Amino acid sequence: MKVLLDTNIIINREANTVVNNEIGSLFAWLDKLHYEKCIHPLTLEEIEKHKDQKVIRTFKIKLGSYVLLKTEAPLAPSVADLSKKMDISINDVNDTRLLNELVNKRVDFLISEDKKIHDKARLLNVDTFVFNIESFLEKITSENPNLVDYKTLSIRKEYFGNIDLADHFFDTFRNDYKGFNEWFNRKSDEIAYICKESNQILAFLYLKKESVDENYSDIQPFFPKKKRLKIGTFKVNLNGFRLGERFLKIIFDNALKQKVDEIYVTIFNKRSEEERLINLLLDWGFRYWGVKTSPSGEEQVYFRDFSKSFNASKPKLTFPYFSLNSNVYLVSIYPEYHTNLFPDSILRTESPENFVENEPFRNALSKVFVSRSFVRNMKCGDIIIFYRTGGYFESVVSTIGIVESVTTNIKDEQEFIALCRKRSVFSDEELIQHWNWKPRSRPFIVNFLYAYSFPHRINMKRLMELGIIHSIESAPRGFEKISKENFEKILKETSTDTEIIVK
Repeated sequence: MKVLLDTNIIINREANTVVNNEIGSLFAWLDKLHYEKCIHPLTLEEIEKHKDQKVIRTFKIKLGSYVLLKTEAPLAPSVADLSKKMDISINDVNDTRLLNELVNKRVDFLISEDKKIHDKARLLNVDTFVFNIESFLEKITSENPNLVDYKTLSIRKEYFGNIDLADHFFDTFRNDYKGFNEWFNRKSDEIAYICKESNQILAFLYLKKESVDENYSDIQPFFPKKKRLKIGTFKVNLNGFRLGERFLKIIFDNALKQKVDEIYVTIFNKRSEEERLINLLLDWGFRYWGVKTSPSGEEQVYFRDFSKSFNASKPKLTFPYFSLNSNVYLVSIYPEYHTNLFPDSILRTESPENFVENEPFRNALSKVFVSRSFVRNMKCGDIIIFYRTGGYFESVVSTIGIVESVTTNIKDEQEFIALCRKRSVFSDEELIQHWNWKPRSRPFIVNFLYAYSFPHRINMKRLMELGIIHSIESAPRGFEKISKENFEKILKETSTDTEIIVK
């Protein structure tokens, strides 16, 4: 396999002043799997523009460990058309030249942290082969489960006083915030969310509820009085497990429980990890507000309106709220896949130790469901109620999902696997079986948001008593639309929090 690395990846890897565990993990995987690490002649050109000749000489020596593409492919017609429409600067043109190598299949993958490259890849229909560091690590860990120690990875609540402050994970906070160690120690009896792997901290989250009388004099523009949840300290090292989304679920769950009007975070934008975190927040409805000034410097402020609303065309922006006026579908899911896909919907009869959050699809909020249902006309904003099969007493409705999109026109097995791999409960082998089981009736894909786990589960017996299911034989096998009245019955019977429902 040939992997083309953008200049921003090379610089992060080889610059003397950069210490980046995420880059280290990426290159460790590339070496472990014997992928060819390729660079484009453009990378040499860009490095030669550096003002310091010593830096240029150092980089040229280091670049000897990469495979330099000896020639450049002629622009493919689709790439040339895109370039005419979108390329304005020389950097835009260079991005296009990198993508052109992929379009011409001279390389298998492209890894870049440049958002414009990813946007162009979608327009050229090669986005399944273009990755940033995080998404490539996800791909590798999901494809090579035998090479990953999953069992040590989990998210738990912990007192500050029991967390190793000397862990190098906190070095960036110490560098950015004056008095960070003292602040941390003062929080010894407070709770944080933490994720560790092999006794090393991978992610950390501290949340603080603030009253309407909180002092925001250091934030500009003026912050109006509201009940807020502050994301006080939040950092996720890349590892391929989508921990960022898992922690977002924790943030939204806390915001619901605390009944706040708004969520906000103050964050520096000095490093790639911070930029990536900001982009994640923007994807899920956060918006830029202004700046916070302190002795440690000027931080950016981002906020998320958490008042009750629902955006049917972009449900991520109002997640986890859903509307009573949406179409609602009941769909079955087998027990062996249920809790893997929905870790917060674990049953009392199941052991949490068997469902540690150790795979990308478990941590993801945006998930994939594979189906062969005759009904496949769901649209963005529709509601899915997942029904865990098991018989008259043991089958239960457990989870609410919100449809993002439905993909029915899938050209081949390779595309099917690529679309499912990172967010589906199935292995590659199982996906291949699904694709080939009935060649005349290929499966389709529902992309949905994992929104809510019912506090109280109702089984088939109760669903039949309520008239939602009429008999054992009529239990849902694919997507089956139910009425608004039956949806309201389920919400009432499951003790669903009314705060999450938009009427």
